[in-house]
Amino acid sequence: MSDKDLMNELDPRNACQLEDVAAYLDGELSGAALLRFEDHLKSCAHCDGDLRKQRQLLCTLESAFSDSRAFDLPDNFTRVVTARAENDLSGVRNRREGRRALQLCAAMALVSFALLGAATRVVVWDPLRTFFRVTRALLDLVWQATSEAISTALVLLRVIGQAVFPAKNGLGVFLTIVFLGSVSFLLLLIAKYHRAEIVE
Repeated sequence: MSDKDLMNELDPRNACQLEDVAAYLDGELSGAALLRFEDHLKSCAHCDGDLRKQRQLLCTLESAFSDSRAFDLPDNFTRVVTARAENDLSGVRNRREGRRALQLCAAMALVSFALLGAATRVVVWDPLRTFFRVTRALLDLVWQATSEAISTALVLLRVIGQAVFPAKNGLGVFLTIVFLGSVSFLLLLIAKYHRAEIVE
């Protein structure tokens, strides 16, 4: 190694930086940085070799990707593959094999419950019992709420009916029809208002 090479290696301005090689290849270096790197390439065989290798790699990749040949699949390709797969699998599983698998699963379940022993009560039965207790309580609550709502509606209908229908000369029926018509008209107006609001 000559004194000049030794001086170049010791000079911090000539320190090898791999990102400079990539930046040089990408054309990102300019001005003083470009001149400094090109001077460094003249004196550094390592960076010069890296630059050659990366250029060769880029050329190889470019030629590989530019030569991508597209090939067309037949129109019925998926149908043919599916048919062949079904034909290849037919007869693989038979009833005897299925029964044997079911027997093995049942035997393993029995063995696991036997091994769990007393823990099955805590792990399996207590949560199930709690689940059914909560479900029953919820169903009772729903049943009570429904029956109370129905009885309340019946009482209200009876009170309204007694107040409206005993009127003389059909005035109660007329008032009921007017009331129902006004409620229907009000619902129609509300619906139109909401539609207009959505459109805006």
